[in-house]
Amino acid sequence: MRGRIISVANQKGGVGKTTTSINLSACLAEAGKKVLVIDIDPQANTSSGLGIDKQNLPASVYEVIVGGKRLDEAIYKTQVNGLFLLPAKVELAGAEIELIDHEEREFILKSLLVDLKYTYDFIIIDCPPSLNVLTVNALTASDSVLVPIQCEYFALEGLGQLMYTIGLVRKRLNKKLAIEGIVFTMYDPRTNLSSEVVNEVRSNFEEKVYDSVIPRSVRLSEAPSHGLPITMYDPKSKGSEAYKALAQEIIDRKF
Repeated sequence: MRGRIISVANQKGGVGKTTTSINLSACLAEAGKKVLVIDIDPQANTSSGLGIDKQNLPASVYEVIVGGKRLDEAIYKTQVNGLFLLPAKVELAGAEIELIDHEEREFILKSLLVDLKYTYDFIIIDCPPSLNVLTVNALTASDSVLVPIQCEYFALEGLGQLMYTIGLVRKRLNKKLAIEGIVFTMYDPRTNLSSEVVNEVRSNFEEKVYDSVIPRSVRLSEAPSHGLPITMYDPKSKGSEAYKALAQEIIDRKF
């Protein structure tokens, strides 16, 4: 059976993109799915957040994309049963320049994932917070895009830019690219602004907005420094429960 490839993307930084990539992937795996998370952000925060020492990696997504390494040489088991990681490291920042003369450079990741689609139930790609060749590769390879949105005014601005980018990719590189869904992050029910942002986005995107909302949480912020997803760091926390609910929505959603 063919798995789903989902890019977690937002051109605006600080919206909970990496937190969502780590914890959604872990929750999908804990729900019994076989999951691969691909870190294509040169900051490599998803890699370290899942307990991988990004300073001492013999192989990473960089060596696969630029250096011709085999995928199976760069995929690592994580502490979560059923969750595997294709990590990043800082050298990935130079990939755009190194690939500048590569023919069909936008399709490198897509060609690498052709067979893996039948190995995993879900492939989650954590994208950089910018529109560069790595993000374009992810969107070209994906079935859909999951968009985390922080509950603040400027998030609405960033969402418009991202929808424009998705439209361009759909027109030129991947006609089947869909919006998987929009998830609200860092939600604080005590503020009017959070509620206003939620209402505004729901009125425009309706069924594309998940019911699950990720709360603002100190425990969610602490977990990556321990190299653990929230379900292992504090399984009873509100953040853990929210990501479990999001994972179930994604599993249940007919795509």
